[in-house]
Amino acid sequence: MDFKLGIIALPGAAVSNKTGSFANEVPVYKNKKCTGCDLCIYFCPEGVVYGSKKEKKYGYDPDYCKGCGICAQECPVDDIEMILVEK
Repeated sequence: MDFKLGIIALPGAAVSNKTGSFANEVPVYKNKKCTGCDLCIYFCPEGVVYGSKKEKKYGYDPDYCKGCGICAQECPVDDIEMILVEK
């Protein structure tokens, strides 16, 4: 990946490197109150959230999730919980 001074990496840039080990917290998708709004997918800066709007079940790829918590913050029904990673 070639970066120039002052350039911000595009979403999904972590695909070239497994960055999941950076996370101090990870999301837990409870999938109980989910409305299928897909906001967790749209707001994930790394594009690692996946799921089914029809089934209202979501998850993430732990190899690339940095644990930023944006998915949990944006969930309108608080169906995503951030938990500490034990290292």
